[in-house]
Amino acid sequence: MSYQPRRRELLAAIGGAVVTAAVGLPARPAAAADVYTAYLMAHFTGESATGEQMYFATSTDGLHWTDLNGSQPVLLSSVGEKGVRDPALVRSPAGDRFYLIATDLRIASGKGWDVAQHSGSTALVVWESTDLTTWSAPRLVNVAGAIPGAGCAWAPEAIYDPAAGNYVVYWATITDKARIHYSRTTDFRTFTSPQIYIDRPGTQGIIDTQILEIAGNAGGYRYVRASGDGQITIEGSNQIIGGWTRLGDLSGLGLTGAQVEGPILHKFNDRNEWGLWVDQYASGRGYLPLATTNPASLSAYRIRGATEYALGASRKRHGTILPITQAQYTALHGKWATFTTGVNRLQSYNFTDRYVRHSNFDARIDAGVSPLADSQWRLVPGLASTSGMSIESTNFPGYYLRHSNFDFALAPNDGSAAFAADATFTRVAGLADSSAVSFRSFNHPTRYLRHYNYLLRLDEITTATGRADATFRLTS
Repeated sequence: MSYQPRRRELLAAIGGAVVTAAVGLPARPAAAADVYTAYLMAHFTGESATGEQMYFATSTDGLHWTDLNGSQPVLLSSVGEKGVRDPALVRSPAGDRFYLIATDLRIASGKGWDVAQHSGSTALVVWESTDLTTWSAPRLVNVAGAIPGAGCAWAPEAIYDPAAGNYVVYWATITDKARIHYSRTTDFRTFTSPQIYIDRPGTQGIIDTQILEIAGNAGGYRYVRASGDGQITIEGSNQIIGGWTRLGDLSGLGLTGAQVEGPILHKFNDRNEWGLWVDQYASGRGYLPLATTNPASLSAYRIRGATEYALGASRKRHGTILPITQAQYTALHGKWATFTTGVNRLQSYNFTDRYVRHSNFDARIDAGVSPLADSQWRLVPGLASTSGMSIESTNFPGYYLRHSNFDFALAPNDGSAAFAADATFTRVAGLADSSAVSFRSFNHPTRYLRHYNYLLRLDEITTATGRADATFRLTS
């Protein structure tokens, strides 16, 4: 769950427990075109201004990862606490729909861990998609609200139950201690009443549970799950609800709940090998990968060497890994290719020595910008619509170019719908030169970002001078 700086207090309060998400086994590919050849990871990065949002990374081997969207969020929560953590990606049995579920929590807002545990959101955030690239608006589902004394709903996971024809959705809720609860759903909109799923004896709590269906019944079990309960405990069962046997924990590798949390279990596409990733929350280093040829045998696990993997530019915290096809991999990179160029400068088309910059939070074009970072930007998915884009400062993360009364300033995202709309644009071919770019307002689509007397404005463009003023070149 990534409890970060309050971890020691939490260990004392809930017996060292931790909660993780579960990933449903993807449907077996029906044809060669559906063979899984790559991987998608969804994760968050930490308690920064934009760290508690949805980030994506891809890999072709499950070990070396490339961040999408220039290491910036691909989805932003506009509901609940306006922050999300601990995501789980779930594929439908037919492979034609995907659900992304996450904890509704934003510690960066300053609420603190005690409030988050005991008076936090009892809802989950849900997105859905048919192709992994176009996602619905986020919605809240209050799964834990009916649990007496519930203080939170953390680290959700889901797995499809073929016997019942529905999904088992499970998460951690803290009352007097942390327990795993579950509900059933067919559509991630309507849920059955929550039931206790895992309750450790005495005062011991448990969080961060993830279940994986194991093809071939490795070790005699159809399902293996990893949980945080003071250790990272591994269990096996032949059914989803009930019948679980404790197989051991990772303490023999020197990895206990005091060092790691948020386990991810997944199988490699091309071989009988499984990965178990654990979030090194105590040292702040993000994920550490383990490998095994038998998830049910604790003696088979090993820690991968530092030269065996690479996690990309962003820190990866408590997330989920889904196998994907080559077509899905290509589509994901195509979707966010516009935003994978990292840091940009916006050069004026008609005053080529001048660049868009912020100065005392005003927005203008200047020559000889110092410090240079005042003129460096990230083009990220639009705050109001991911089909658009927003322009985020690199030296003031979480601050965006935003118009107000048609004037521009650099302003912090306040989470409001008005801010999101004012800070979202459609990138179009340059009005004065199609090889350059212009930025059309999302909420005033007849107006464009332009400079006038070197200050940025949002104007309707009717003249050649206006077209030149509203045209920019992206430079690195």
